[in-house]
Amino acid sequence: MPDHALTSPDPDTADRLLLSARGLCVQADGRTLLDRIDLDLHEGEIVTVIGPNGAGKTTLLKALLGFVTPTAGSVTRSDRLRIGYMPQKLALNPLLPMTVQRFLQQTGADRTMIRQALQETGITGLQQQSLHRVSGGELQRVLLARALLRQPQLLVLDEPAQGVDVCGQADLYRLIATLRDRHHCGVLLVSHDLHLVMAATDTVICLNQHICCQGRPEHVSQHPEYLQLFGRQLAEDIAVYTHHHDHDHDLHGNVTGGCQHGSTLHTHHHGCRHD
Repeated sequence: MPDHALTSPDPDTADRLLLSARGLCVQADGRTLLDRIDLDLHEGEIVTVIGPNGAGKTTLLKALLGFVTPTAGSVTRSDRLRIGYMPQKLALNPLLPMTVQRFLQQTGADRTMIRQALQETGITGLQQQSLHRVSGGELQRVLLARALLRQPQLLVLDEPAQGVDVCGQADLYRLIATLRDRHHCGVLLVSHDLHLVMAATDTVICLNQHICCQGRPEHVSQHPEYLQLFGRQLAEDIAVYTHHHDHDHDLHGNVTGGCQHGSTLHTHHHGCRHD
């Protein structure tokens, strides 16, 4: 499927459209994996795809990136779009030792670029560490650093917090939001971490072969199809709502500073309070 340039929106009224899918369908072995998917992703936007196991989330990413050929429909990317891709898993050959530095050099990046990417992801001390000896959370940051070396306009992250503990997941999603703000790139990610993702994304797409619902997190969390997939109790536990006062919270619920845009989607946990 050939790529061609998109007509960008007026920069005075909208961020640049990076990627668009229309009527996207994927079938394999007589099964429908994706059915009539419509999707737009803009510069500076974080879009999160959620859904049950087998919903087609990874297939959607692969189709958007061109790794899977759609059965029907189209995918359009902006001209010369630079994409940084973070895969769900990394298969390491135990007989082939490799340091973090050497792994990142495989991208063709120079030492200065690698050092900067490691600084941005908070793992500067791992350069000479063997990939086989880093923790799950450290490996995810290595993969994120590798994606950043593409100097991406669009970051595509497949289960970026896989194998990371709860505190590490929260840190990682905050880092992703920081990188979006710093580089003004778009972010498309797949996640199962609903309680964290719902509070850290601009748009949620609830997928189950087709798009069940999509929109702002607080709207999706109350949508009938979302509730049917994940249950009303989970939606109530997530308790997404919009703040209109000027502060943020840390992991313990303490007030830490002002909101960047005047409102913050926030998830209530035990210990969260407003002073």
